[in-house]
Amino acid sequence: MFALQQYKEQFVNTIDHLKQEISGLRTGRATPALVEDIIVEAYNVRQPVKALASISVVDAKTITVQPWDKSILQNLDAGIRASNLGINPVNDGVLLRLVLPDLTQERRGELIKVLHTKLEQARIGVRKVREEIRDTIDRAEKEKQISEDEKFSSQEDLEKMVKDYNESIKQIGEEKEKEIQTI
Repeated sequence: MFALQQYKEQFVNTIDHLKQEISGLRTGRATPALVEDIIVEAYNVRQPVKALASISVVDAKTITVQPWDKSILQNLDAGIRASNLGINPVNDGVLLRLVLPDLTQERRGELIKVLHTKLEQARIGVRKVREEIRDTIDRAEKEKQISEDEKFSSQEDLEKMVKDYNESIKQIGEEKEKEIQTI
């Protein structure tokens, strides 16, 4: 019998990557995920903010970024301004305060388009994994490791698995879209 479970991790990795990708999409409330992966030039190296500073959420609309080394405060400021987040940090000499403005309807629409792009990338990732597994099943049948009946049974099981993961992607997308639309 062909073991599909050994490939489950590839599907799970695709879903995990999607979740990580969309966590950076700005909704109406503050979250460290908005800024932690922004790349900043510091010490002549490009690094994410999370490697250079502590990030905390003060309230629903405010994030603070406090560098471990005060000398890179300007670098963090410049990196966040250049990040296309639409947030201008307030530099008080010790930390950066990021106050999230309310999202306009136009910006919400842009975020939803980005979300849909990321969801489609995840679906493509699931399809690629499916094709790899299908090829493996076909190869196993040609090499007489599994019977023709086992091949069709495995392909049916694979399709059920793919359908479940696509449903999961759809559900994640609907939840994030609702979060973006919430005022």
